[in-house]
Parts: sequence; structure tokens; C-alpha cells
Amino acid sequence: MSASPLAPGWLVPPADPNALAPAVWPEGAHRDESGVVAIGGVGATALAERFGTPVMVLDEGVARARAARTRTAFESAAARHGTGVRIYYAGKAFLSVEVARWMRQEGLRIDVSTLGELEVALAADVPAALLGFHGNNKSVTEIERAVEVGVGSIIIDSEIEVERLAAVAARQGRTQRVLIRVNTGVHAETHDFLATAHEDQKFGFSLGQAPHIVARVREADHLELEGLHCHIGSQIFGTDGFRESAARLLQVVAQIGGDVPVLNLGGGFGIAYTSADRATPIEELADGILDVVAAECAARGIPLPVVAFEPGRSIIGPAGVTLYEVGTVKDVTVDTEQGTANRRYVSVDGGMSDNPRPALYDAQYSARIASRASSDAPELVRVVGKHCESGDIVVDAEYLPADVAPGDLVAVAATGAYCHALSSNYNHVPRPPVVAVRDGAARVIVRGESIADLLARDAGLAPSRGDE
Repeated sequence: MSASPLAPGWLVPPADPNALAPAVWPEGAHRDESGVVAIGGVGATALAERFGTPVMVLDEGVARARAARTRTAFESAAARHGTGVRIYYAGKAFLSVEVARWMRQEGLRIDVSTLGELEVALAADVPAALLGFHGNNKSVTEIERAVEVGVGSIIIDSEIEVERLAAVAARQGRTQRVLIRVNTGVHAETHDFLATAHEDQKFGFSLGQAPHIVARVREADHLELEGLHCHIGSQIFGTDGFRESAARLLQVVAQIGGDVPVLNLGGGFGIAYTSADRATPIEELADGILDVVAAECAARGIPLPVVAFEPGRSIIGPAGVTLYEVGTVKDVTVDTEQGTANRRYVSVDGGMSDNPRPALYDAQYSARIASRASSDAPELVRVVGKHCESGDIVVDAEYLPADVAPGDLVAVAATGAYCHALSSNYNHVPRPPVVAVRDGAARVIVRGESIADLLARDAGLAPSRGDE
């Protein structure tokens, strides 16, 4: 089959529109003997019948394995150079009590950025000393709670925060360990990175400001400088951006005397959302980054610090699959330079309320019919949601079997990160449940909402007798 003139250049018509690309779908996902896609040993039709649709499915085994593999890769790379690492799971990607427990059991720490995320991690019995607290506008209430419970490190993001945090720590009679977030001027996305003198963003301090903030922290009686932190972007392939950023950050370390126990290089490791993506193996990332940190430290004559990282998407993203039910299918004729072409719109029962990334970032995803296999030829489709927005797109371009029809289940891969975490009630649509699967068993780890839940929050309704 030739490619549709409406298809993006990277999207190639598949030889088999039933096939699941191994790099995109959770490890072990497959079609059973009846053609139904199974995730974690549980079939898509069984999941839809039991939990309804949409439903976000998380393969617990895959999430745990990716967490363990990440930790092992960085520990091995660091050990070659005689230092240690800290791996923080970036809770903003997706956080629940169960997921926090998985990460801790696999040897990871947790990175939080709000009071809510902090309380989820504490509810999961993650020791506060193993938490890092981010945020460009931490409230006094958040800081007080973080200091009170003994959060391991707080990442300082503004000069005001130095004063605010020092005052809270003094009132509580504690010494709080902190890292200082530094903008290295390196911004990386996918295969490319840009290095400039300054970054125009809300987070952190410039390279030139950093020594002054370090001095302020060192002067504060109740603050202890633990290290420097940077984050260069998201969905990054390759090591070049990390290498450049580390070199710049270590130049600051040299300027302030070289006495910095921890160097946190953030996260942002990319994953495969489509068959065109080539994610960098985590072992390659670990070896490449640790090699450059060691070399830069040696060149500057400074001690090699403990190196920290904050992966989120690369751990939880590939473990997630969202199941939808098709409601309507219709064809639209589009004019192109080559003449007219057909685009098939496949509407599903979710959309931008459970995954706003396509609308926010033009994010691309992969989809397959999950409830059956088909012998029909592939047809270019656009999977769209049910919301009153023309930009409510779930998968912008994909080839599905031409006989896709109402009632089919459509599975969208790699939705574990930044989908449920960014979900909303737009158009008063309840947020879907999150279901963990493993070894043929399924259980709810985040309850879905109902219309009754939405109405219960509306203060315009008269209270029931039980509420009076």
C-alpha cells in the first residue's frame, strides 16, 4: 500500500496493521489466539467489560522492570568511576500511592513538586529523607510541611526562597539540606540541543547568578548546601545535551570551590511513542553521562560528586496503555496538491480530558484495534475525542484496518506519563480509572470518577439531608 498524501512523512503504512511495535508497546503485550490485545496477561475486552472505557492500564511488571533497569544502569556506570548515584522517580509524570510504593520497592527515591504529591508519597510510606521537593513557587505552607517531615532535599528556585526556607527551618529548629537549580543555557528536545548564554524561563538561576545564591545559602544558619541541580528538557534522545549541561554546571562547581556533594542532572530521557522514534538505551545514557562528569571533574581537579537523576516518563510512560471504545466513524475528503484524499475520523469516548498532550504539544501516539484482529488493508485515520474542540485529537495520524467500526476497542500506547497526571473534567467528563495489571490479574489503583462525583462538588446544589 502506498502512503496517503495526508500522512506525515515519518508514518509508513504497516505491512500488518494488527502488529504491535515492540519499542512502543509494553513488553509482553501481544494478541491472544482470538486476536485480542493482552497487557500484563489481561485481555483488552475483559478490561473494558470490567472497568469500562476509557480506562488507563498500567503494566506493573513493566514499570517495575524499567525502574530497576534504570537504577542498575546508573549504579553500574557510577561504580566504574568510584562514586554513587541517586535515582528519583519524577512524580509529576504520574503518581499514586501504589506507583510510589513500586518505585520505592525498586530502590528509587521520589521527586515531588507540590503539597499534594508530597502527601501521596508520605501516604505510600516513602521515607521523607528519600524525597526531593521541587517547584518555582513553593508556598510557606508547603515549605513548612516539607521541613517538618524531614524531606531529604529542597531544590531552591529563587532568591526569595532562600530567605523563606531559612526562616521556616529556623522556626522549627532544623537544618534543611538544599540544592540550587541552575539554568545551564542548554535546552534539549529529541535528537537536537541548543546551547546559549541564557535561558528565558521561570525555573532556577542563570550560570552567572549561581555563585551568589550559593554564598547566600552557605551564610544561612539553618540551610546546608547539598548540591546543584539542572534540567534541560523532555523527551530527549542521545547524550549530547546532558554532556554539555554537565560541563557547564561543573564549571560553576569549580568556581564555588569544588565542595558540592551532589550534582543533579534532572531527567527528560525520551521514549518511543511511534515506530519512527529511536529511544536511547538507558545503559548508553548512563555510561555516556557518567563518563563526561568524571572527565570534567578530573580536568578541573574537583572531587567527583554523587550524581542524581530524575526520570519519570522513561519509567512509567511505556507501561501505560489507554483503552477507548469507538463511537462513530466517518470519512472526510481533503484537497491536496496531488488531488483529493480521504481521511477517516475515528471518534472515541475519551479525548483531551484524559490526554491533553496532543492538544498542548502536538504529541504523536500510536494506536491499534485491541478487541480483534482484522484482515483488512490499512487505512489512514485520525483518532479524535468527544470534546467540543476541533483540536481534541487523540492520535493525529495512524494506519488502522479499514474496517474499524463503532464498538471496536482502540488501544493507545505509551500513555503512562503526563496523561492521567494532566487530566481534567473538561465538558464535565469524569476522569477514567487507572488499573494495574500483572501476571493475568487486574486491580484499580486510582478510582475513576462518576457524574455523581462531579455533582457532589457543585456548591449550587441544595445539600441532601445527610449533609445538613
